[in-house]
Amino acid sequence: MSVLVFADSSEGKFKKTAFEVVSYGKKVAEQLGTNVVALTINGGDASELYTYGAEKVIEVKNDLTSFNAKAYAEIIKQASEAQGADTVIIDSSVDGLTVAPLVAVALEAGYASNVVALPSSTAPFVVKRKAFSNKGFNNTEIATGKRVVGVAKNSFGAHENAVSGSTESLDVSLPELGVSSVSIDKASGTVTIADADVVVSAGRGLKGPENWGMVEELADVLGAATACSKPVSDLGWRPHSEHVGQTGKPVASNLYIAIGISGAIQHLAGVNASKVKVVINNDPEAPFFKAADYGIVGDAFEVVPQLIEKLKAFKQA
Repeated sequence: MSVLVFADSSEGKFKKTAFEVVSYGKKVAEQLGTNVVALTINGGDASELYTYGAEKVIEVKNDLTSFNAKAYAEIIKQASEAQGADTVIIDSSVDGLTVAPLVAVALEAGYASNVVALPSSTAPFVVKRKAFSNKGFNNTEIATGKRVVGVAKNSFGAHENAVSGSTESLDVSLPELGVSSVSIDKASGTVTIADADVVVSAGRGLKGPENWGMVEELADVLGAATACSKPVSDLGWRPHSEHVGQTGKPVASNLYIAIGISGAIQHLAGVNASKVKVVINNDPEAPFFKAADYGIVGDAFEVVPQLIEKLKAFKQA
């Protein structure tokens, strides 16, 4: 019984999480004494997945022009059955958290999301996962014969483990989806929050949308994605696609910089998985300072321009 990993992609290129879940799947397969198979849907170059341990890549090519949870779940189910997989591994991105439960229901499998480590035991199958809005952990036993594991972003990392892999195609039949996309508008030339290793976020402390230039400049220097707090998106200062937090997009970046954000509990819950959190705020009593790894008490309009200047000088040195 093999391990099936869904390697997600966008516009024909694999996402960073694809390499992480393949790396994770390779190690799980070794624990189970079996092989790992990667599944791609309109994905990139299969040889990239060989680099991270995928011994076989199943390619599905179809006319899906956008993400559809029902379609993806059906494809993963059919691929799992075709490969005789008893373990399916998916990332815990927003899309992954939508697809994985559907796959689990279709396969009559147990499901654990936001998994942060390799199984501590395979008989029974026990995994460590984040809980209580990333404030704690629990060990979950998946007692069903088949299982779906959702890996939390940046929890395991992408590890090269090159093998000589093979590629084959799979024809799937999709049911009536009931949903179609009329048009899709995407931001271009920017780093997305989902793929970013660094996120620069700002809140109402910036006083208005006209002051976002320095946030974008700092993000550009760092090669980061820009984000914002919920009140900022509600006010229309920034698009809702940039809203991060428990009610927005979750963030699990290596570095999260919060500028002028006080740190409401919902925001902290959504960004708590970031490895290093830096806060810039002129209020020393702001709740975010208690959750931050580093904090700067000061006026953002003075601190951020100096930070940009120093980073540019450092990069030029």
